[in-house]
Amino acid sequence: MATLKETLFKKIQEHRPRTTRLVKEFGDVKIGEVNISQAIGGARGVKCLVTDISYLDPMEGIRFRGKTIPETFDALPKVPGSEYPYVEGFWYMLMTGDVPTMEQTQEVVEDWKQRARVPQYVFDLLRALPRDSHPMTMFSAAIVSMQRESIFAQKYAEGMSKMDYWDPMFEDCSNLMARLPEIAAYIYRMKYKGDAPIAPDPNLDMGGNFAHMMGVAKPYDDVARMYFILHSDHESGNVSAHATHLVASALSDAYYSLSAGINGLAGPLHGLANQEVLGWTQDFMAKLGGKVPTEDELKKALWDTLNSGQVIPGYGHAVLRKTDPRYTSQMEFCEKHLPDYPLFKLVNMIYKVAPDVLMEHGKAKNPWPNVDAQSGVIQWYYGVTEYDFYTVLFGVGRALGVLANITWDRALGYAIERPKSVTTAMLEEAAGIKEKAASN
Repeated sequence: MATLKETLFKKIQEHRPRTTRLVKEFGDVKIGEVNISQAIGGARGVKCLVTDISYLDPMEGIRFRGKTIPETFDALPKVPGSEYPYVEGFWYMLMTGDVPTMEQTQEVVEDWKQRARVPQYVFDLLRALPRDSHPMTMFSAAIVSMQRESIFAQKYAEGMSKMDYWDPMFEDCSNLMARLPEIAAYIYRMKYKGDAPIAPDPNLDMGGNFAHMMGVAKPYDDVARMYFILHSDHESGNVSAHATHLVASALSDAYYSLSAGINGLAGPLHGLANQEVLGWTQDFMAKLGGKVPTEDELKKALWDTLNSGQVIPGYGHAVLRKTDPRYTSQMEFCEKHLPDYPLFKLVNMIYKVAPDVLMEHGKAKNPWPNVDAQSGVIQWYYGVTEYDFYTVLFGVGRALGVLANITWDRALGYAIERPKSVTTAMLEEAAGIKEKAASN
């Protein structure tokens, strides 16, 4: 049976002619137009990136290699005794588009175990940083410090064909994915658990080993598997994915590229949002007297929040126009494992009440919850109560998608990203503002 890398190479060879033909024969076909609000507003909605790893439909939600979240969880091989799949099998699917067999999944499990040794200098670096450094600073620094390990950088310096760029990129990305869980868990234990790191268990899969190194008992291993898969990819236009792609487009290796994506993920408008939602929910419950309110009480409190000029965090999405399926997946986990947890009961009630309030309020394009409305509650319930660490968890998951993407970027020879800028005066001229001003 073909290994992941052999299958990936076959897929690359099959895909390359499709990209070549599109550029050669259909390069002038228009797929969208750009207006002034898009140019000023962060290129929102501009169709100018390509990825086959995932697609975000406004009404359907994310699809990984064509599969919805429920379809993904159902299709992938499950860890024995677990409700959730191997993350390693999900990596195989992101890379190839194929659902792996259990044998193919186990090959990746064993491959990652061989790659998982984190160089000692990474731990030395982490320990040399001020202990009050943000964990995302530590995570990014640890990733970029390993750049000296880059096989791509070495092979590029030696000279190689562009057609082979994907191979060392795949190797770097696989090494990174194998090491990230231990790096993340080490940061957590060093910062928050009395500087008592837990050694990895070579008998466990990635999700199980991560829970073990965090020091959190079952079913947190399933939380990890679910969380990493749900947060893995969200098209290429979000900041962490786009930053990773952008840096990699300059032929920077996976270490430089992923570190850039992690730095983008650390922003309050991106990966930091989940901790902000949890803090708001906890404060909200405190204002309600520490109890789960009635629906009428909650409705009044939500209106008071909106009328004071504040927002309801965790609601709304740049693309989605329905409940985020990632939210639904986590809600189903909570309903099974922590149905009576007061914080979850409040989150669930907000889900029932907030959309109608927001629709009546009339300012929200999407009154439905996104992934951040739920994720922090699960972490808090299982004892991971350190807000600042939540984005590191997000980062481990997001690496799955962005690293698969940049492997394919190199396989298909995508060009360096270099959009064209215009000046404000040029926009004013296009809008006719300057002409009107002159006539007055």
